[in-house]
Amino acid sequence: MRDSTLFKMKNKLNFLLIQARKLDDPMIQNELECFKRIINLKSKKIKILDVTRETITPKIIKKFDVILVGGSGDYSIAKGGSFMNQTLNLMKFLYEESKPTFASCWGFQAMAKAMGGEVINDLKLAELGTIKLTLTKEGKNDPIFKNLSNSFFCQMGHEDIVIKKPINSTILASSKKIKIEAFCFNNKPIYCTQFHPELALEDLKYRMQTYPNYVKKILGISQKEFLETRCFEAKETENLLNQFIQIYF
Repeated sequence: MRDSTLFKMKNKLNFLLIQARKLDDPMIQNELECFKRIINLKSKKIKILDVTRETITPKIIKKFDVILVGGSGDYSIAKGGSFMNQTLNLMKFLYEESKPTFASCWGFQAMAKAMGGEVINDLKLAELGTIKLTLTKEGKNDPIFKNLSNSFFCQMGHEDIVIKKPINSTILASSKKIKIEAFCFNNKPIYCTQFHPELALEDLKYRMQTYPNYVKKILGISQKEFLETRCFEAKETENLLNQFIQIYF
């Protein structure tokens, strides 16, 4: 599909970005801008709703063509909270309705938990920076992931870990430390990645400059060392969302 045709097609769709962020989190707007830029969307085509302070009903979900579920600055699926009931119910609804959905990071963990997977919080398994993943056999044959190299780099930042995959799902990629880094649901237009395909290198750097304590907590190194030695380009994964949209629309 030509770039101009793809641009027009994408901007006929309505996107909902589901977040879990505190009101003062600067990543509310930054995450929106990252998704908008990576998919090449006009601003009015993507709306934000937050599960921690807004009610998101099935009626609302049905108004949108594509659901994006993003990351979280302060909320943990493993630790839970008052947001959990709505979050898990929403994920189950997306699955039951076969709603085209791409969930990254916190969204990946939320979807796994909702559909029978297991999520734990473990700093020993936490990953931060540009991480190398390897495609599984199934990933190599997946219509979206098969366009990646067998081993590829991605932007990552998490301490919650999915240790048991959800029902009716296929693992697409793993790292040296973690078996489940990406999965899709069989016969459903739903993909979930622990990594952030919406982030470019400069986005990752900006986030960690905004949250310097996170680098120390996860890696035990200075922000300067992190920026110089743990952050690289991950161009391959930056096209995953567009491939997802092309496949399903």
